[in-house]
Amino acid sequence: MIPVPSTTGDPARLQVCLLGAFRLLKVGAPVSLKPGGKGEQLIGQLALGLRDGVSRDALLGTLWPDIDGSLAGQSLNTLVHTLKRLLDDALDGHPPVVLTAGRYALNVAAGIRVDVAEFDAAARFGDHRSRVGDLEGAVDAYRRATALYQGDLAFGSDVGALLERERLRSRFLGILAHLADAAFSSGDYQRALDRGLEVLAHDPCREDAHRMVMRCLVRLGSRSQALRQYRTCRNILQLEFDAIPEPATDALYEQVRTAPMLV
Repeated sequence: MIPVPSTTGDPARLQVCLLGAFRLLKVGAPVSLKPGGKGEQLIGQLALGLRDGVSRDALLGTLWPDIDGSLAGQSLNTLVHTLKRLLDDALDGHPPVVLTAGRYALNVAAGIRVDVAEFDAAARFGDHRSRVGDLEGAVDAYRRATALYQGDLAFGSDVGALLERERLRSRFLGILAHLADAAFSSGDYQRALDRGLEVLAHDPCREDAHRMVMRCLVRLGSRSQALRQYRTCRNILQLEFDAIPEPATDALYEQVRTAPMLV
């Protein structure tokens, strides 16, 4: 069963944000942590490993790579206790970090939320509503997902984090493209244009977004601008990849040029 994302708008008891910038919010108010410090690193690692938790050895190797194992273990215990004193008032006294079977995890059962997980949940719910034919419900869920995406993943520099950053970014751009298609299908060409341009602001090489912008401009009465958009697309692909547009983009250009009433 697909969980329905929260729509109450109430702030989380404790919210960990990794999209755009690292932020820790206690009932909506920012919590002061040393930027790049051990507390931020621990919470960030646990937020990225939200589903399965993170092993003690992995945390020690990341947070204290050059310290003897026993001393590093003591430091981890101290850090977990420090975070409990700082944050448990927002969780009715429950610890923010729990240890189960040798793996540390954020205490989501006590009310901790992570923006990456909420983004994924909203996106999955949108996919589900789309599959069952509830297009309005899908659009609502996708809009919630885009609102949660405040920027690319801003935590982690290892291979896993890099892959996760690209996964989330690709997911976000795909959702924007879906919203553009939905708006175009409903005749809201200005909204579709705005979504297409938003995609291009993040990835200027996406030809599907260039085509969307071209179609919207024609429908909005700006045929000449649509033709210029094609040239912009062609120039970007040449500069970035020494490539030419896809056949679908060339075909749309010819249609805009010779038969705009069919676009």
